[in-house]
Amino acid sequence: MQAVTQLPQDITADTPRDVMLRQAHELPLDQYDVSNWHLMQHDAIWPYFERLRREEPVHYCADSRYGPYWSITKFADIKAVDSNHKAFSSASGIGIIDGSMDFSAPPESFIAMDEPKHGVQRKAVSPVVAPRNLAQMESLIRERAARILDGLPVGETFNWVERVSIELTTQMLATLFDFPFEDRRKLTLWSDMATLPGPTAEERRSELLECLGTFTELWHQRVDQEPNFDLISLLIHGEDTKNMVNNPMEYLGNLLLLIVGGNDTTRNSISGGVLALNQFPAEYDKLRANPALIPNMVSEIIRWQTPLAFMRRTALEDTEVGGKLIKTGEKVIMWYVSGNRDAEKFERADELIIDRKDARNHVSFGFGIHRCMGNRLAEMQLRVLWEEIMQRFEHVEVVGEPKRVRSNFVRGYAELPVRLHPLS
Repeated sequence: MQAVTQLPQDITADTPRDVMLRQAHELPLDQYDVSNWHLMQHDAIWPYFERLRREEPVHYCADSRYGPYWSITKFADIKAVDSNHKAFSSASGIGIIDGSMDFSAPPESFIAMDEPKHGVQRKAVSPVVAPRNLAQMESLIRERAARILDGLPVGETFNWVERVSIELTTQMLATLFDFPFEDRRKLTLWSDMATLPGPTAEERRSELLECLGTFTELWHQRVDQEPNFDLISLLIHGEDTKNMVNNPMEYLGNLLLLIVGGNDTTRNSISGGVLALNQFPAEYDKLRANPALIPNMVSEIIRWQTPLAFMRRTALEDTEVGGKLIKTGEKVIMWYVSGNRDAEKFERADELIIDRKDARNHVSFGFGIHRCMGNRLAEMQLRVLWEEIMQRFEHVEVVGEPKRVRSNFVRGYAELPVRLHPLS
């Protein structure tokens, strides 16, 4: 990720939230830049997307810190673009920023590849989340969730993100990679280094090179071992990926994809679910009355939270979307976070409704060939965790304002202060 020094003129780090919200209605649309991370960090983005969906659902931003880009904000248009990989390419990257993450050559990964290479590499690692393997993982996830929850302080305020969301997902990541368990927090660090602004170019490069070095050593340790279902072994024994270690940037890119994919969706949906149930207490009452709603609630939490705000594509040919002509080579941002709040698709879209009938039809996992490979694993982790929560606690009470991460890509939380109330 390149260092960003220029900030938009209208909204900066010092702009109060009420001003951000007011400007959603006052700014001319040609001055809109919804990529401004301050809007996301201060949870002020919603009226901007609401106005775009209503007035200009396919919107061109001519000048941003990332250069010009198109915003796709309605559910149907997002689905159309995401499903049309012949007209919209992933090969220029999935992030809004054009850059190399502080490397002379950018890390490559299959999510940022077109066919046929994308399908070949995705197929190599997909067995780790095959139904049979997931079924075998469930008891381990339940055991770990129970251990984490039983170790929490009851009646005291603590950070749910640190003690639960990060810990459960990092333990799962360590299992998926068969990574040294005692070093598992390095996986969280590397995920944050790959997705969040803040570190200097040298700090980011140093940490990600350590990631590459660690996983290269693990590759060489396992290359002569019997095939296993961890992600490294699957790459080693995949016919089309068995030499990936010899292309360090491709290996690093795929490692970061799998680390981030296994971390951000689950981690931030765990935190977002607690926050949402506190913001909509009638839904929490509904859950207490009927815990069988948990599987559907999980889908609704993932819709409401939308852990990754967008994906980028690049137009391969002149294509009309929503009445606008997107020209070859132009950058297209599919705002999943907006599509999931589209009132034409979801009734009372801004609310968490845990028995929503179409909750699973959200866009958080994407559509088409790039649909999230680990979506079933993410859902299972959330389901199991909430089943265990409901067996222990009457209320996970949010007792302070969440601290959101500074990002326009990851819709996440650094802190969520909570207090536990046990079942009586």
